[in-house]
Amino acid sequence: MTERIFISPGKYVQGRDVTDKAGEYVKGISDGKALVIADDIVWDIAGNRVLESLDKAGVQYTKAVFNGEASTNEINRLAGLGKEGQATIVVGVGGGKTLDTAKAVSDQLGGYSVIIPTTASTDAPTSALSVIYSDEGVFESYKFYNKNPDLILVDTKTIAGAPPRFLSSGIADALATWVEARAVIEARATTMAGGLTTIAAEAIARKCEEVLFDYGVLAYESVKRKVVTPALESVVEANTLLSGLGFESGGLAAAHAIHNGFTVLDGEIHHMTHGEKVAFGTLSQLALEKRSIEEIERYIAFYISLELPVTLEDLHLQDATDEDLYRVAEAATKADETAHNLPFPVTADDVKDAIIAADQYSKAYKAKLKNQ
Repeated sequence: MTERIFISPGKYVQGRDVTDKAGEYVKGISDGKALVIADDIVWDIAGNRVLESLDKAGVQYTKAVFNGEASTNEINRLAGLGKEGQATIVVGVGGGKTLDTAKAVSDQLGGYSVIIPTTASTDAPTSALSVIYSDEGVFESYKFYNKNPDLILVDTKTIAGAPPRFLSSGIADALATWVEARAVIEARATTMAGGLTTIAAEAIARKCEEVLFDYGVLAYESVKRKVVTPALESVVEANTLLSGLGFESGGLAAAHAIHNGFTVLDGEIHHMTHGEKVAFGTLSQLALEKRSIEEIERYIAFYISLELPVTLEDLHLQDATDEDLYRVAEAATKADETAHNLPFPVTADDVKDAIIAADQYSKAYKAKLKNQ
């Protein structure tokens, strides 16, 4: 592949209380009927406000309750509801798995997709792909689409009201953007957009990291008090738009592959968020790349300030055996995994050792803090 490719959503709208303008914006892209997808919890947080806004705008809709897993069975079930309701617009309201499911349903129905995240916990909203899991929550594949969502609505008041853990998870997911894009650029590997990295994607990925290091802690503290601040607005944009554009047109590498590897394990790790697992994957990639201890410790210190996991114990994997970690590494280095976008060959043994090294670097850093 020699072509440079950059892809993006049709429109991105971010601000306080934009949920209440959902009907107006949806009406702006189509007069069709909508299928609105959210889980039981999100209906009370934002879903019902979306329905009220659609009612005011005269948009007809079918309400659908998401069961919690972005699996093929759930996608097919919801697509069936959409067909019954003659929906040509799919509106996803909620977290990453809800939004990935909504995109998959929209693709099946062949209509428009509207994405309304209720947290800034991942960079899923803007992308033309979904992460597909089994019904039991084990990573299966990436599903790619011909176009990005038509409309993204990000209500920063809703995000400020979400648990702080969601924002810190999104920061961790977004902080992988430049680390992975840098590797893809060095390797001249193919991005998730299907081509080489553009100058625009490189600049966006760099800016994403800059914003997070500058304002991440301020935004995290803002969410603890449930207030919308300029720092929060900047970090929400970095988590959602900059990271979304940056990872898709900049590329993924080992950090996300190692996250995917962690899904093969049973136990408490399944209660960790996507971003929390990506944080440790990022440290592992930095170890794989032989980055300096000064660079690695910058990430460790930042993660600790956001109460993110930096050791295997933090991930509830203190009892993981070498065999367990090798299973993670094997899954992370499957033939179609993005770990192979690094600018050097990577084996399961390499990844297992990098995981152990990242754990040790973080333990040593924590010990150093205690002794200060």
